[in-house]
Amino acid sequence: MAFSEFRQLDEKTLIEYIKSVPSLSSKLANNLDDLSVKEVGDGNLNFVYIVSNPAGSLVIKQALPYVRCIGESWPMTKERAYFESLALKEEFRLSPEHVPEVYHFDRTMSLIGMRYLEPPHIILRKGLIAGIEYPLLAEHMADFMAKTLFFTSLLFRSTAEHKRDVAEFCGNVELCRLTEQVVFSDPYKVSQYNRWTSPYLDHDAEAVREDNLLKLEVAELKSKFCERAQALIHGDLHTGSVMVTRESTQVIDPEFAFYGPMGFDIGAFLGNLILAFFAQDGHADQANDRKAYKEWILKTIEDSWNLFHHKFTSLWDEHRNGAGEAYLPAIYNNPEVQLLVQKKYMTDLFHDSLGFGAAKMIRRIVGVAHVEDFESIADAGKRATCERRALDLAKMLLKERRKFEGIAEIISAIRQF
Repeated sequence: MAFSEFRQLDEKTLIEYIKSVPSLSSKLANNLDDLSVKEVGDGNLNFVYIVSNPAGSLVIKQALPYVRCIGESWPMTKERAYFESLALKEEFRLSPEHVPEVYHFDRTMSLIGMRYLEPPHIILRKGLIAGIEYPLLAEHMADFMAKTLFFTSLLFRSTAEHKRDVAEFCGNVELCRLTEQVVFSDPYKVSQYNRWTSPYLDHDAEAVREDNLLKLEVAELKSKFCERAQALIHGDLHTGSVMVTRESTQVIDPEFAFYGPMGFDIGAFLGNLILAFFAQDGHADQANDRKAYKEWILKTIEDSWNLFHHKFTSLWDEHRNGAGEAYLPAIYNNPEVQLLVQKKYMTDLFHDSLGFGAAKMIRRIVGVAHVEDFESIADAGKRATCERRALDLAKMLLKERRKFEGIAEIISAIRQF
């Protein structure tokens, strides 16, 4: 069943579609009479189906021409599926241990067929709410971020290669504009889409909208987001875009991918771990006060940055005399200058990550799309208390990020809120 124009599939037409695509039907041993089809999309944008039989399984993801969680009143390009498939393939090439394989892409249908991450894989955010420790999470995420960011940057590539791919991903403009709106604009003004835990946070939301220094800093971050084509970034690397077991970490959903500032990915991941930390008091009960788990989250935040820093700079050292054109060996030709440029680069990246992470935290508390970490706290007063602590920290980090020299100082700051 080849479609010459887009149509939204349902469980019945999806099976017909799979029958017509050998790269999909072969994953199910071409046995399509006993298929289980389950729609599991719990995100804001797409329909996601798990298709399985005793012989095999796969996932089908289809982008719709609107934002799913809002409806047809908020149109959204279906082309995001094209950029997601491009990003998945590139990330799989660079970090195959941590990205699901793409089996099929259909641009007309805005449809991706890919590996099904079988149980016990769950969304990391749900694991954090449940209080589950993932001993390899920091190691795996540091590895994914170091490889995908380093190998798509000018530290490794020529400017010609880089500009070619920057140009390709510039087409993902609509998803970038969505980020510009919901992360860098809406929380700082009156917007019909904003919401917060009212009435508890009414004053806090107003304070964000009236904070001139905050607006000054978020403008600088928006400028970097829009103008700095540093590397291929996932663009939405929060804890809902990672699936985990104790042994496995898989990054999914890069439909917001484009060439942007590296710190946006690092900050998104760290910022969402900080949100998870502040949500723990809302999930604590008599059986489990969550104190030990909060310590594990703090250690994971610290380890994630430290391991990333080590892996990224190791790749840089390994490829120092390669084709990368950011720092030409003929110029940066002695250990002293090499150390200087690397230290400045990593310090700037650390501060970028803090700023973007803080902006992502703020938008999840007073903007349009909130996080289950907080939303699943039934007591609104208790939820607001958790959210306020996270919001106060985020505002401080956004405005004062340059004074921090290392991740240990961030951990100390988190403990004070």
